[in-house]
Amino acid sequence: MFALLLGAGAIYLFLGDLTDALMLLVFACVSISISVIQELRSERVLEALRDMTSPRALVIRDGGRKRIPGREVVRGDAIVLLEGDRVPADSVLVAANNLLIDESLLTGESAPVRKLVASDSKEADMARPGGEDQPFLFSGTLIVRGDGLAIVRSTGQRSEIGKIGQTLGKIVAEPPRLRQQTRSLVRNFAAAGMAASLLAVLLYGFLRGDWLQAVLGGIALGMSMLPQEFPLVLSAFMVMGAWRLSQARVLTRRAAAIEMLGSATVLCTDKTGTLTENRMTIAELRTPTETWRPAAGAAAPGPLIELIAAALLASGRDSFDPMERAIAGQAALHPGGVDGVYAGLALVRQYGLRSELLAMTNVWRRRNELQGLAFTKGAPETIGSLCRLDAGQLAWLRAALDEMAREGVRVLGVARAIHTGLELPEDQKGFAFEFLGLVGFADPLRTNVPDAVRECQSAGVRVIMVTGDYPATAEAIGRRAGLTGRGVIGGGELAHLDDTSVAARIRTVSVFARILPEQKLRIVNALKADGEIVAMTGDGVNDAPALKSAHIGIAMGGRGTDVAREASSIVLLDDDFGSIVRTIRLGRRIYDNLRKAIAYIVAVHVPIAGLALLPLLFGFPLILTPIHIAFLEMVIDPACSIVFEAEPDEDDLMRRPPRSAESRLLSGGMAGWSLFQGLLSFAALAAIFAAGLFRQLPENELRALVFVSLVLINGGLILVNRSSSGSLLQAFIRPNLSLWVLLSGVAAVLAVTLTWQPAMDLFRFGPLHLDDLGITLLAGATILVVLQLAKSYWRKVSQAAEDSN
Repeated sequence: MFALLLGAGAIYLFLGDLTDALMLLVFACVSISISVIQELRSERVLEALRDMTSPRALVIRDGGRKRIPGREVVRGDAIVLLEGDRVPADSVLVAANNLLIDESLLTGESAPVRKLVASDSKEADMARPGGEDQPFLFSGTLIVRGDGLAIVRSTGQRSEIGKIGQTLGKIVAEPPRLRQQTRSLVRNFAAAGMAASLLAVLLYGFLRGDWLQAVLGGIALGMSMLPQEFPLVLSAFMVMGAWRLSQARVLTRRAAAIEMLGSATVLCTDKTGTLTENRMTIAELRTPTETWRPAAGAAAPGPLIELIAAALLASGRDSFDPMERAIAGQAALHPGGVDGVYAGLALVRQYGLRSELLAMTNVWRRRNELQGLAFTKGAPETIGSLCRLDAGQLAWLRAALDEMAREGVRVLGVARAIHTGLELPEDQKGFAFEFLGLVGFADPLRTNVPDAVRECQSAGVRVIMVTGDYPATAEAIGRRAGLTGRGVIGGGELAHLDDTSVAARIRTVSVFARILPEQKLRIVNALKADGEIVAMTGDGVNDAPALKSAHIGIAMGGRGTDVAREASSIVLLDDDFGSIVRTIRLGRRIYDNLRKAIAYIVAVHVPIAGLALLPLLFGFPLILTPIHIAFLEMVIDPACSIVFEAEPDEDDLMRRPPRSAESRLLSGGMAGWSLFQGLLSFAALAAIFAAGLFRQLPENELRALVFVSLVLINGGLILVNRSSSGSLLQAFIRPNLSLWVLLSGVAAVLAVTLTWQPAMDLFRFGPLHLDDLGITLLAGATILVVLQLAKSYWRKVSQAAEDSN
């Protein structure tokens, strides 16, 4: 288009028509200024991995402690582990004191895991991340409580996080399909337009002998048929789509994701922080005589205050442990708060966790008293053993644990003892503990998740939970979220299934638990192989390969790692599952409006090309010159790139099934509908043109009559294509400020070209009489009404054809 405008301008300049030449050059500058914005994003995944795997490390060298960059740690180094530090390399524990590690970066588990020294750990092979009471530590994980000493086993690419980096480098992202389809459309239309232009120039030149007018007419025909709006529309829709998503607190890193959102059939989501709030809260307090499940901000009833206070006194003060922070949060709701519980007490001794005794005890004394108060919490079975419960009490304990486990609640037992004398027992078994009760913890489900899941299901999008958490917890959360499907597949079971079995099971199961990083990638690839369009959410380094492999990778912006964000195509700023559903809705709207714009572009070019070709074939006066085509393009470009992009959602947008990923941007049915609109419009214009010739109107008046009719019919085409199902009344009342701004501007400019003599001379218009103006208005209104009626019939026929199939 730019070249044709320059060519036409050069010809007018050669003829000495400076005004037309300058006008065309201005149009050329405006056209090129609305350019295609291309995506130029570089991958920084491996760089982010290197940054994450290189925290500061405290090592023992030359007999002293020394802080060094994590990248300088080598195999065999002794590293000192302190609360709040990140582990600098894969290593094995040789000494530990109440060590608790957050491995969610690699496993997705919602709670930290205990680490204990094993007698044979120096020789043992490194296990995989996850699970309690292991002696193995992994690079990038966070120490939330305790301290210890470890010997480095693996660094760099040999570490667990390094293996994920290697996997990322092998994954090829999905190519953008819309760009490929648009390129094909442009090539086909451009080839046809150039062939028609060349043929018209030759025919006009040989038949009429006026080669200069033949070239100008051929340029006008080429400009009328060249689909320069296609790449413009694609670019504008992707850019504006990314902007609209950002208004919903969703950042788009790759434009290809926008086009895929409307065809997503499966949404694989993490549990922690996406479906849940990513914070531990007390879900239940239970004693042999009482059970209480707290509402938000509610204090425990009187008899259970003692249980919370005992759990707090068995915890560390100002702890990083999410369970201990939840206990402190609940204690703060009671009279006197946390400080009231600690008032007058001094910590005397702490007993840490051991592999053979999964409990921790704090011993306190009041000032000027010899009597000690011991409070313990830990695994309920261990606490039951320390309290020496009888058979009946143990039966109640097991039944309570089974019931709480089915609800996905993590449980700690709590007990207390009174000890007299200054000398304390060597271990916790020396206290005469009294069982107080059970404290249940849960990461609560986000309140909007059930409604969002139902909206996904009504839109034909299946939701699958893929988590590193325990099966009971995952199943309980899935049940409360409303996930459909039968049973749970654990990571151990998945590892023993072949690809055929995985493909069969994945069609009916919606909850996957204890899943390793490479298994997440396997699940995504299995769904893709089964023909699904997969959207995958994640936040940890372990999610990065699956995020990159999925058609739509969705990272968490708030708590997500840099690695996950760099591997994804979309980033949620608020980490909310509801935002994912809003994103799918916006993606469907963008693609829906894009198809409307394409249909309009094809329809409007038919009458323009017909009016440019008709005089060339039959020797009539030229109606459209390059300056008229350029003016029309200044109307068409904003209409298809701004007006249609701003169209609101269709009412049934989220009740439709996902579109096929193989569906074409311009399908056969849509192309037929667009051609019907265009041919009907051209027929009306040809009739007006013939009537003007019959009335022997002067050439300039005939040109004004036909051109104004074309502009008004163009407005009718815009209104018809605004909605695929709306009525004629809705075409006028559907909110779209851009539409009315455009139509008002066109009406104003058109009025100037018909009333101001310099503009009339520029466009070679004669005066347009009132009866001729009535003809143009009637033509535009008739086309609008007829096409609206035809649209209703066409929609019914198309729906009947789909139902029969």
